[in-house]
Amino acid sequence: MGGFFGVASRESAVFDLFYGTDYHSHLGTRRAGMAVYDSKKGFDRSIHNIERSYFRPKFEDDMLKMEGHLGIGSISDFEPQPLIVRSHHGTYAITTVGKINNIEEITKKLFTDNHSHFLEMSGGDINPTELVASIINQKSTIVEGIRYAQAIIKGSMSLLLMTPEGIYAARDRYGRTPVQIGHKDEGFCVCFESFSYLNLGYTHYKELEPAEIAFITPESVEIVAPGMGDMRICTFLWIYYGFPASTYEGLNVERMRYNCGSKLAQRDMQRGIHPDLVAGVPDSGVAHAIGYSNTSGIPYSRPFVKYTATWPRSFMPTVQSRRDLIAKMKLLPVNQLIKNKSLLLIDDSIVRGTQLRETTEFLYKSGASEVHIRPACPPLIYGCKYLNFSRSNSEMELITRRVIEKLEGYPSPNEETIRKYTDPDSPQYEAMLEEIRKELNFTSLHYHRLDDMIEAIPLEPCKLCTYCWSGKE
Repeated sequence: MGGFFGVASRESAVFDLFYGTDYHSHLGTRRAGMAVYDSKKGFDRSIHNIERSYFRPKFEDDMLKMEGHLGIGSISDFEPQPLIVRSHHGTYAITTVGKINNIEEITKKLFTDNHSHFLEMSGGDINPTELVASIINQKSTIVEGIRYAQAIIKGSMSLLLMTPEGIYAARDRYGRTPVQIGHKDEGFCVCFESFSYLNLGYTHYKELEPAEIAFITPESVEIVAPGMGDMRICTFLWIYYGFPASTYEGLNVERMRYNCGSKLAQRDMQRGIHPDLVAGVPDSGVAHAIGYSNTSGIPYSRPFVKYTATWPRSFMPTVQSRRDLIAKMKLLPVNQLIKNKSLLLIDDSIVRGTQLRETTEFLYKSGASEVHIRPACPPLIYGCKYLNFSRSNSEMELITRRVIEKLEGYPSPNEETIRKYTDPDSPQYEAMLEEIRKELNFTSLHYHRLDDMIEAIPLEPCKLCTYCWSGKE
């Protein structure tokens, strides 16, 4: 997926930019970049491939050389950025987070209207951030251009755009991803993850509303275009990919995961299920498991631990087989907490099922008598249309879709039939769960119900995007 961090400071912005961007490393594993502006030296930029290394060692030398009181940085799982663009608006740097579903349509229009051209990335793709810059450049002002991008992009798009005067920050039209502003005496920062500025001395100043555009200088934050009301923030932020210390719309990630675990425990108490231990698949399942444990009274334990000293991260590598291998090699069993035990594991989700099946197998080989699985979200039945946190080539990569097709037979089921599998009270849903349970060799399997999950997140349901679970816009 991706994240960004920007700084507008009366002093050098480079230190805060370096560490603030680094705090977004959990959101991407492929590309990272920083761009700064200095009144004497102008714009400077550095981009590195971080697939085989981390952000800090790649950019330490750049941090020592860069100068500027304005800066933006990004972590990306796809395109190189920030980009430096020269247009009738002057020179600016831009970075984005989101997903453009109608790239071909927009590109064709730009070719037809203005005879534009784009640099191809490897694989022949157009850099989405470059496309956004081209959209912005169609209008007479930067604010009008950002509004135009918000209007014509199908999917989502939040961005930072740095000029010599300051930084424009714009949140996606429906607020699917967060944009947060922090403040300290020296100036302001703007970011995706709210925790990223805490250790840098900033305090919370403002969270942008959906479609809201701010112009940030070291002295002030000016709202140059108001929010547009409708919100569809991604619920998976709280369940999976948001960092535990972050807060979105006033709701902390760790607390929401704790609430979800509590709801899972309440359902299991009604079912009469009493394992010996409850554990979270590290790291995103841990808070869910603690909430489950505290509500149920079943002891929380760590029957396996993650070795992170040398193994690279496995959040979103571009090759799935590599991700599976890394995830397997990082988890080490603690046999004395496993042998002859009935274990209940909470993972954030089940996508393909490969990793969780292998985890279950090594628990059995280590002597576990039972392995009960409780995903912290409902079954993922639809691929995400709005964000890039999952780059599946096909919805048939989802274990739910493969099972549904197996149960329904040929030809592939229609939308009306698929919708029946999203209803936790339907016989189709129960049949799907049982088939997944057997395929992955779990003792029992019960997903978090959508109604329970929504209740665990105290935000108006109409403001939450739950498309990947419900199929509803």
